[in-house]
Amino acid sequence: MSCQQKPTLTGQRFKTRKRDEKERFDPSQFQESIVQGLNQTGTDLEAVAKFLDASGAKLDYRRYAETLFDILVAGGMLAPGGTLSDDMTRTEFCLFKAQEDLETMQAYAQVFNKLIRRYKYLEKGFEDEIKKLLLFLKGFTESERNKLAMLTGILLANGNISASILSSLFNENLVKEGVSAAFAVKLFKSWINEKDINSVAASLRKVGMDNRLMELFPANKRSCEHFSKYFTDAGLKELSDFARNQQSIGARKELQKELQEQMSRGDIIAYVKEEMKKSNISEQTMIGIVWSSVMSSVEWNKKEELVTEQAIKHLKQYSPLLKAFTSQGLSELTLLLKIQEYCYDNIHFMKAFQKIVVLLYKADVLSEEAILKWYTDAHVAKGKSVFLEQMKKFVEWLKNAEEESESEEEEGD
Repeated sequence: MSCQQKPTLTGQRFKTRKRDEKERFDPSQFQESIVQGLNQTGTDLEAVAKFLDASGAKLDYRRYAETLFDILVAGGMLAPGGTLSDDMTRTEFCLFKAQEDLETMQAYAQVFNKLIRRYKYLEKGFEDEIKKLLLFLKGFTESERNKLAMLTGILLANGNISASILSSLFNENLVKEGVSAAFAVKLFKSWINEKDINSVAASLRKVGMDNRLMELFPANKRSCEHFSKYFTDAGLKELSDFARNQQSIGARKELQKELQEQMSRGDIIAYVKEEMKKSNISEQTMIGIVWSSVMSSVEWNKKEELVTEQAIKHLKQYSPLLKAFTSQGLSELTLLLKIQEYCYDNIHFMKAFQKIVVLLYKADVLSEEAILKWYTDAHVAKGKSVFLEQMKKFVEWLKNAEEESESEEEEGD
């Protein structure tokens, strides 16, 4: 019995191995088929799109996605660095050999758009391809870069790819030699041409690219001034303005964070004035930041009846700080609007609005002119009926007091 052989699964295993062998990665046959097809369709991009649509049923696009996109862009498979692999068949009918104009690039964008709409699974591979091509920019000619930049801008505008692909342009070697910035100019021009700056901004924000555009430049040139001059000179003032705005939003958030940490300092007013000068921030903007910092520096009671009392105590303590940044009528109005918005957005403060305004009036932070202006026509819609009703009696009192003082002055005359 013991010498009897145990059954083995060798045959089975052999079959698997054979199957693996057949499946191994060999793009040459695939490349032959695509190149042949493109040579037949030539410059007729409608025919190219139809050929690609039909070939997806016969050829393994899933496995050879990178090869497919390499051929469509460069005419053959790309070696690392962006040069064409020598030993492979190539075609002249590809993006890099096409005419360098916007119309041709739009037609090419349509080819890619149709292909990816038809074979959804190519979406990720296509995005990876664009990321790779951007890393290879130094291996391409200027004309090839220009075409790729125009195409990428159109694809971004159409939503075929995500703006996260821009991270490839932050590659140190590309940045150092100015390749990234020059490419970005062409890319953003074609993107804005398809859509507008607001659409571009929304796409950048969606993937957190809105605050990273400075990285297109080397560290020693990463300033708002340099960015602004470079892109304005290149005819992209809208992009410069957008970046400047982003930077000031970022600076204000930073400042508010610092302010909150510094709240307990004795010389907080001097500190804020210094920051205001350093960051070139107007008093109207500053009072908004100060208000937010003051209100964020405390843990508020959740009970409506207790929070008003707590707010009055807290604001009494900080009224000298608020007063220091309301020297102008516009700043007072800004503060009033900030209070209105805050009381509306934080529901348990709804009933506290009038008491806060009266406190700040008594503390000489808000003038009667500002309060009356706010009451008559400078308020915003948020909770307006509730707040105007709350303020009615106090406003009447202010008006009467004003009339009385006027008549006393007349009598004195």
